[in-house]
Amino acid sequence: MPSIFNPKPVDRHRLRLAGALLIVYLVWGTTYFALDVAMQSLPPVLMNGARFAFAGGLMLGIARWQGQAWPSAAQWRASALIGGLMAFGAMVLVVLAQKAGIGSGLMATVVTTMPMWLALWTRWGGERVPATSWIGLVLGAAGALVLALEGDFSTTLLGTLCAFGAPLAWSLGSYASRRLALPPPAMASGAQWLLGGLLGLVVAWGWEPSARTVDWHAVTTASWLAWLYLVVLGTMVTLNTYLWLLKNTSAALAGSYSFVNPLVALCVGVWLGGETLTGWVFVAMPLILLALALILYGREALAMARAVRPQSRSTAR
Repeated sequence: MPSIFNPKPVDRHRLRLAGALLIVYLVWGTTYFALDVAMQSLPPVLMNGARFAFAGGLMLGIARWQGQAWPSAAQWRASALIGGLMAFGAMVLVVLAQKAGIGSGLMATVVTTMPMWLALWTRWGGERVPATSWIGLVLGAAGALVLALEGDFSTTLLGTLCAFGAPLAWSLGSYASRRLALPPPAMASGAQWLLGGLLGLVVAWGWEPSARTVDWHAVTTASWLAWLYLVVLGTMVTLNTYLWLLKNTSAALAGSYSFVNPLVALCVGVWLGGETLTGWVFVAMPLILLALALILYGREALAMARAVRPQSRSTAR
């Protein structure tokens, strides 16, 4: 019987993995634009804190509705660390960098250092990172650097410090989420976001002057819609997906979104923001695709090459 009528069983894990990567690649690629729109009439630190506190409260409610128990004291501490690093530290640094005037090209380039940091922590933690993944990460960063030539490389000292601090904090939080004992996924996400968001609200109230004098009537509909998009799709859907990837695939593959997102962000900027292309995208895209291929299939390709080499030698004899 032809194989088309007797297909092999579908690998559900691979399908889930492909779907998760697609969500992280596409949705997070649009959040740069959404952040810019939200910050047009909302203070950045307050906006970010409210985003995660609201999403965290919703996720905790969903977790309790599913019958999940409250986290233990140790799990609350682990969630506070991860939420402080990711939901508060990394995301506040991103919005402050954008608010401080860092150009889109430089921001997109700096973010690509995240998977390299994550791979480094993973390696120091005793997990093996294949050489093909390291090569893929370097190629992906190179592709994002070329792609960033389409953007703006203007910067300020504060913007630069915030931009470089964001991927460092995110990578530390990502590594901690792979290593620390946490409650079930929904409860873990809710605890991390709520604690990180509340920390952001406290910092906004104490150190962000505009947070205490917000004219809520002046907040535009576009900013509210962008904030809602960040809460629902950017956080509740995509951040949950990313946390699942951290637990179910390699650190290199989970972090590969950082050099795919700039490509998506550029397309969104052209479509919605009226940006123009200069042609660098056509140089960057092959580098990014090759990087993904090495991270996804590099180990298998290397194993196949090693298996074929002895056969070719024996045939030659």
